[in-house]
Order: sequence, then structure tokens, then C-alpha cells
Amino acid sequence: MNAKKKLLAPSILSADFTNLSQQIRYVELANADIIHCDIMDGHFVPNFTFGPMVVEAVNRITNLPLDVHLMIKNPDNLIDKFIDAGADFITVHQEEVVHLHRTIEYIKSKGAKAGVALNPSTPVDTLQEVLEYLDMVLIMSVNPGFGGQKFIERSIDKIAALDRIRNEKNYDFLIEVDGGIYNGNIERISKAGCNVFVAGSTIFCSDNITAAAVELKNLINK
Repeated sequence: MNAKKKLLAPSILSADFTNLSQQIRYVELANADIIHCDIMDGHFVPNFTFGPMVVEAVNRITNLPLDVHLMIKNPDNLIDKFIDAGADFITVHQEEVVHLHRTIEYIKSKGAKAGVALNPSTPVDTLQEVLEYLDMVLIMSVNPGFGGQKFIERSIDKIAALDRIRNEKNYDFLIEVDGGIYNGNIERISKAGCNVFVAGSTIFCSDNITAAAVELKNLINK
């Protein structure tokens, strides 16, 4: 995996689910790289979204990799179902998984790439014992649960710190950032070391979804 890649991952949390196939087609036309699926259970976060059946439907709609972010209690219980549904990346939360190394290894043994997410209040160094095993680290730049929130500026420091560790240790995990990303801050986020940019409302709530995604792609690749 190339840790220098810059990839756009539109989050369908903000998409129009009555016309999801067309919405995904719009971001495909913009050469989006990944489809981000936010899974919420109303317990780990105060919102409820969708489960494996929707991920399976999305997998039939697109050939893009599916990045499934599990914001749920006891994610180990549903890893198999989401991988069977077509998830290419499974990301669990450091704050929820007790035996994190075991979970990471299990995800990889099932043929998916393993990621771990950190809430805004969780320090990067809580992952130091598992970073070498990870395919991706997700920095939450808003408190998870809802789309359309404002970017937490301290997230830039966390991204940069994680990038320094990656360079010092010669690790090759991707750094993903999710929350409050828009045209006005995406270049700073990229320069801090981000590889995978999750954007929901900035893309899907715009008048022209394809044009909005193209603009973000251009900014991250400047």
C-alpha cells in the first residue's frame, strides 16, 4: 500500500438514499476513489444509519472499494457480515474494541484491510502497539454521529503526529480523516499527511455533486 496516495472517499451518509445509484454514479464520474459507509447503531453514537444489507446493495451498484466505518458497540459481532456484504476496508474504534490486535488480525485474515478510528479526544499514542499491523488509521475530526459538523482544528496536530510516526518507523498505513472537510481546509489537511479524505455534505449537499467532488480531488492533488 502506498502511503503517498491521495484518495477521495465520498461518504454516502449525506447522499439521497431515494436515488442512491445515481448519487454514486455522480461521484464515479468525478473519479472518486472509495465509497465511505458510516455504520451507526444508536448506542456507540447517538444516531442510527444502516447495516450489511445496504452495504451489499452499494457493492452491487459500484466497483469502487467500500470503506466501512463501524461506529457501533461490539463490532466484532458484525465483522463477518460486513465483509460478506462486500466491505474492502473495515474500520473499528479504538475506544470500543478491547482486544484490538486480535480484531485487526481477524479482519485481515478474512481478506479485508484493517483500520482503527480515533475519536477527537483519543490520543494518537494509544495506537502505538498496533500501528505496524494496520492498513489505515482514521482520525475523526468531528465527534462521530452526525454529518455536517465543523472541523476540529486540533485534528491537524493529530494528523501531523501520526504522519511523523509513520515516517520514523517506515510504516505504510494510510491516514484517513473524516469530518468537516471542505474546500477551505482540505489543502491544510493534505499537507499535514492525510491520504484518504472523507467528505459527505460537501459533496452530496452541493448543487452539482460531480463538480464538487472534482474540485476536492484537484485540491488534494495540488
